[in-house]
Amino acid sequence: MEHSNSYSQLVRSPPGILRTARQTPATTLSSDGPRAKDPAATAIPQLVELHGPRLFILASRLCGNISDAEDMVQDVYLQAFRKWHTFKGDAKPGTWLYAIAARSCKARLRRKGGIDKRMPAVSQLMPWNETRNIDLDGMAGGGSNGDGQGPVASAIERESARAVHEAILTLPENFRVPLVLKEMLELSIDDVAKALNIKPETVKTRVHRARLLLRKAIVERRGVPTRAAKAPTYEKQVCLDLLKAKLDAMDHGRGFPIGQRIVCERCQAVFAELDLAQSTCARLADGEMPARVRKAIARAVREAAESTNTAPHGDGSRPRREPARHSPA
Repeated sequence: MEHSNSYSQLVRSPPGILRTARQTPATTLSSDGPRAKDPAATAIPQLVELHGPRLFILASRLCGNISDAEDMVQDVYLQAFRKWHTFKGDAKPGTWLYAIAARSCKARLRRKGGIDKRMPAVSQLMPWNETRNIDLDGMAGGGSNGDGQGPVASAIERESARAVHEAILTLPENFRVPLVLKEMLELSIDDVAKALNIKPETVKTRVHRARLLLRKAIVERRGVPTRAAKAPTYEKQVCLDLLKAKLDAMDHGRGFPIGQRIVCERCQAVFAELDLAQSTCARLADGEMPARVRKAIARAVREAAESTNTAPHGDGSRPRREPARHSPA
């Protein structure tokens, strides 16, 4: 039977804090790095060292394949070299670089037809009518005996990674780009907004909807163990308010503000699935930029610098993008 307890009453309840996937603040891009007055020939190598691996992660998740990702990363750094004179130091160097990457990604996705993809309606992403939840008892922190080891935990980690990767590629670019910047690169909402030149509230709305889609993709993934969903304890509006509070807490990497003994089992299960989707994004973000890509960027930037120095007034030529040389398997 549903109770009519108000959300404001629940917020005032004191018991324990629900665990979130990452109870640490979102990454704020460091202001360290090249200064606006530095020459491009020294500034761009610094940006490669500081942001190369993260930029390659961004490209691989947005493009969907390594070859396109390598092309995109090299193209972004060449654009950064050509446009460095436009950097005035008003933004952080990393934010400026990710803005170039976001524009490059959007252009590539549009050329491939990604702009035609449609985001499911919010009503289709909500858990109200679902009859199953993921059985997380075998995961670390997911139950009384969960230790994160064993076949069940391995199956959940493997299938959730596949589900999240595939779901990200189904997102239209205006949802995919902010999601990857926020959940994989772990930028703050404000830094994502600055990189994309949109309002922070717009970033939040898009990231929240994308998170709900990832959660649903994992729940519906074949091979992910599930169990019958518990009946909700509260009225739908209370559950909706709790869900909004949960998504907002995830934005800031902090613990959920409602006591665990107050939130019903149904909501706890949904929140744990959101945590799983977020932590899966973080796992998919692990990696380094291949050495061959670093070398190709260094070569292309060096040639661009030489060509700029030899061209009349420094604007008579366009640097050539080098294909990254793949080492034999």
